[in-house]
Amino acid sequence: MKKLKIADGIHMLTMNVDDILFEGIWEIANGVTLNSYIVQGEKTAIIDGVIGWDGVPETLYKNMEEIGVDPKSIDYLIVNHMEPDHSGWISNFRKIKDDFTVICTEKAARMVKTFYDEDRVRIVKEGDTLDLGRGKVLSFHPVPNVHWPDTMYTYERDTKTLFSCDMFGAFGRMNEHCFDDELTPEEMDFFEFEGIRYYSNVMATFTPSLKKAIEKAKTLDIRIIAPGHGPVYRKNPQKIMNDYYRFSQYAEGAGKNEVTILWGSMYGMTKKAVDFAERVLQREKVKYNKLEMPQESESAMIAAVFESAGVIIAAPTYEYKLFPPVAAALNEIGRKRITGKTAFRFGSYGWSGGAEKELKEIMERNNMKWDFIESVEFEGAPREEDLKRIETGILELLKKMKEKVVE
Repeated sequence: MKKLKIADGIHMLTMNVDDILFEGIWEIANGVTLNSYIVQGEKTAIIDGVIGWDGVPETLYKNMEEIGVDPKSIDYLIVNHMEPDHSGWISNFRKIKDDFTVICTEKAARMVKTFYDEDRVRIVKEGDTLDLGRGKVLSFHPVPNVHWPDTMYTYERDTKTLFSCDMFGAFGRMNEHCFDDELTPEEMDFFEFEGIRYYSNVMATFTPSLKKAIEKAKTLDIRIIAPGHGPVYRKNPQKIMNDYYRFSQYAEGAGKNEVTILWGSMYGMTKKAVDFAERVLQREKVKYNKLEMPQESESAMIAAVFESAGVIIAAPTYEYKLFPPVAAALNEIGRKRITGKTAFRFGSYGWSGGAEKELKEIMERNNMKWDFIESVEFEGAPREEDLKRIETGILELLKKMKEKVVE
């Protein structure tokens, strides 16, 4: 766990966590940071106490003491969001101090009770304040359905710091550099990639609410954005706000000028057409991601589709339906409410078709509203005329998706 001064009277305690499935689902090959913040006035508050990894709470208490904070002197635990990676040490903290107050939204208060049997809770609403003394005044701003319905921002007026919880966060471990003005170009690219994975895997379902949260952040005079995961933005907080707005556009059909090929093949017939599609994309100098299902993780698959302006679905008919691993991938994309993508499908069939019917059912069931180029199906291996139709479809896809490119 690292200790960093964010601003006068404000410190961050951050730790890297590896080898877990985030939420028990999402692979995080590059780890994730868990950030807690301590605000000191005459009274002391901790925001988003982290879960019990890496020797927490013992490590947490030791680090507090090293920055001059006696854990027994903390008056308030501010729970911006009740998910245990932000609140998981509440019960341990109660063992050393039994008179602190949990501050949270009304929806969070119910979960504080059911998760941790806590009832010493102060419920806050939009614009409520907490004066810690010495100029440190916190205000609270609910942003419901930013991942969970209980979430809020905490804003410190003196330093103009927004503690944004999951909002404006990213996957990815932090090493030496934890502030945006310290990041190398390579680290900036890394957190762009990990930010897209984080948004697409964890936040995309709630995009309408995230757009409202971005607008709410714009009403505050922000100098620093301090999220629960990932770097702190103290040089250019507007950048991460702009990034999140761009990510919200990706969720609604926009994307980078690239194509994701989401494919699967039983006996290599569809693969022959995928290999041909690759050659067309290479000839047209279009960047592409090639994801064979079920070999790829769902986390990587969702992120690739999410960030691409165009999607090629290459999958055969299997038992009168769409090849199951690709169908499962599309259902997960629909579950994440990634809508409006420009797409093209091709695939092989043997004794009967049926994949196209299920594809339409998946799209309708999840209200995905993808804009499809006419599909190409072929019996057995693709012939020359089939490949020509596939090439025509790809070229039409590339032309159509340009309308939705947002870099």
